[in-house]
Amino acid sequence: MLDGCTPLLPETMGRYYDDGYYRGAALPQLLAEHARTYTTRTALVHGERRLTYRELNRRVDRVAAGLTLRGIRPGDRVIVQMPNVPEFVITVYALMRAGALPVFASISYRADEIGHLARVAEAAAYIGPSIHQGFDHAAMVAEISDDHPRLRRAFTLDGPDGVQGGFTTAPSGCLFFPLRSVDAPSNADRTYNPNDVAFFLPSGGNGGNGGKTVSPHLVPRTHNAYAYQTRAAAELIGLGPGDVYLAVLPAASPFAFGCPGIVGTLATGGTVVLIDDPDPADALRVIETEKVTVTSLDPALAQRWLETLPNGEYDLAGLRLLQIGGAHLHPDLAARIPPAFGCRLQQVFGTAEGLLCLTRLTDTDEVIRHTRGRPLSPGDEIRITGADGTDVPAGTPGQLWTRGPCTLRGYYKAPDHNARAFTPDGFFKTGVVARLTGDGNLVIEGRSHGKR
Repeated sequence: MLDGCTPLLPETMGRYYDDGYYRGAALPQLLAEHARTYTTRTALVHGERRLTYRELNRRVDRVAAGLTLRGIRPGDRVIVQMPNVPEFVITVYALMRAGALPVFASISYRADEIGHLARVAEAAAYIGPSIHQGFDHAAMVAEISDDHPRLRRAFTLDGPDGVQGGFTTAPSGCLFFPLRSVDAPSNADRTYNPNDVAFFLPSGGNGGNGGKTVSPHLVPRTHNAYAYQTRAAAELIGLGPGDVYLAVLPAASPFAFGCPGIVGTLATGGTVVLIDDPDPADALRVIETEKVTVTSLDPALAQRWLETLPNGEYDLAGLRLLQIGGAHLHPDLAARIPPAFGCRLQQVFGTAEGLLCLTRLTDTDEVIRHTRGRPLSPGDEIRITGADGTDVPAGTPGQLWTRGPCTLRGYYKAPDHNARAFTPDGFFKTGVVARLTGDGNLVIEGRSHGKR
């Protein structure tokens, strides 16, 4: 386990293996297996661009080798800040395949947040756009690198034409490379420890809206835990090769990336369609043209889609499931979604730290409209506690504590905070106020105002 991370106790790890949650495969290994199984099926779609599973895996191989050639080393932490484009998926998997650790960053993050992530992660590199929606990310990184001596490489989606090598744009000596130049013949297969960290998520995002957090802690997600989460979430909704998942929320958000999201779809041979900050009408047209079957929204975006529906003729016959997470979904809005879209609704409550609760497709309308469902895993343990840490009766609001096969045991290099946020026996104090219904479904009441 990476220095600064808190490993599971050996007996806990053994139990998760014995119960079949952990299967001992790392995420880049799994992608290679999916490529062998679903070779010519379409894996990624973005506008007119389409990549098969074989093409995706080959591109990941070559970018991994190219990053190594450009100085990225195993164990390096690399900030990844990208819009919803295929390069996000390619780069994340390529970094993992090269043995480096992606640090996910919302595309909305600016110098304060990126600088904070660079400091905490001791980031060696940054990958993102040069300019996105009018904001100069390259200039931001050049400025940040002055104060972060380990940040010496940056790879941009849209670097200057004709640049084959690196070029210096910061007094610190940070080298910038166009991402399209990062390409080399693939290296020999790397061996992985599935219990190692695969990537880092910033804390503070729940349910998937990719919200901005000024000083997030880093959440280490291991290969074993994330592979299990995405596999189990995909099984829960019956995801398969015939499904098409639309990533409309930020791809770097926990919701869109793995609930089951992008990773879960690729694990089942489905197709991931990526769109970046679309107009609702454009998104609905993509659902029609790409025959999207599953997508994920937050309540505000769901409301905008509902308001857009009457303004055009959209064939949404293929859509079978709409997941809603993030902020509170009002029951009246929840009741309008299934008849308007002709699909099932699933409420989702997820945390970057690992807990994932979902309503089931067989749940009653009452449960789906008024709760966030039950934990994904039979191995998830939930406690609702009072201020003194003792459990409260069912139906009584209290502090939500959890532990399980997907939930971390400590933030990265945050021992003081970990002492407050975790119990000695491994329960994570989420900071969420919640209650459990009589049949075990979770209702979120808000957030605690006290420090964990």
